[in-house]
Amino acid sequence: MSSLSSSLLALLRLMRPHQWLKNAFVFAGLVFSQNWQDGALDLRVVHAFAAFCCFSSMVYIINDWHDRASDALHPTKRKRPLASGAIAAPLALLLAAALLAAGVLLADGNRVLLLLLGAYVALNLAYSWRLKQVPVVDVSIIASGFMFRLLAGTLAVGIPPSRWLLLTGIFLTLFLGFCKRKAESFQEEASQRAVLAHYPAALLDTFIAATMTATLTTYSLFATSPEAQLQHGERLLYTVPVVIFCMLRYTYQVHRGRGEDVARDLLRDPWILAAGLTWLAIFLSRRL
Repeated sequence: MSSLSSSLLALLRLMRPHQWLKNAFVFAGLVFSQNWQDGALDLRVVHAFAAFCCFSSMVYIINDWHDRASDALHPTKRKRPLASGAIAAPLALLLAAALLAAGVLLADGNRVLLLLLGAYVALNLAYSWRLKQVPVVDVSIIASGFMFRLLAGTLAVGIPPSRWLLLTGIFLTLFLGFCKRKAESFQEEASQRAVLAHYPAALLDTFIAATMTATLTTYSLFATSPEAQLQHGERLLYTVPVVIFCMLRYTYQVHRGRGEDVARDLLRDPWILAAGLTWLAIFLSRRL
């Protein structure tokens, strides 16, 4: 029984469910458009989120299968289920196929969503197998994955995407991508990621500062835009200082060597979590 439970746990680790936090971008359009009282629309967005969870886990499994030999020589990646031998390669591929089938079923014939999911898989495999070695292109592909999620929760389900929200999403995801590279540069195994040789510390700091500034500018413009004022009143305006704090705090954590795993590190800092709850409280308030 313990062997079965350990195998199931290894399969769960192989899927990396903590990374599903990134798929929360799918809900951005629903949250900001305030259409959550439409049950049919809510269901379509939930299905899009679940489909992205299936496809993203499938991509992680395929990448781990492809890199299992090199991962076995890596100081930390050798602990992954495939690299360590906890999961056999055929079983991992079977799980990937099951996730692919589940994701397609959850897409429910939505052509736009299927196109976004297909593009997400193609770009991520190209990134993992080759393009992660190309400076700037690597981070742009990471950012595009988040944009596919944002479009899946807007365009694919019939919610018109806000232009300012899309721009904010683009700059935010580029910011997170460059922060990831910055955090990786502090790690002992940094020399094993070849692309870091093309990212001097000063250049990464410039990219982080530029994308942070662009994110805060576009979010502020979104918060004060006529469409936001019509839907949310003054509430979004009061969230701007909270967003500024979150980005500054996250940048501080990155310079302490955190930020390599965005999903995990966002949940690790109690100040960022508290700021997130503050943002939510302001956004949900009705009298501002």
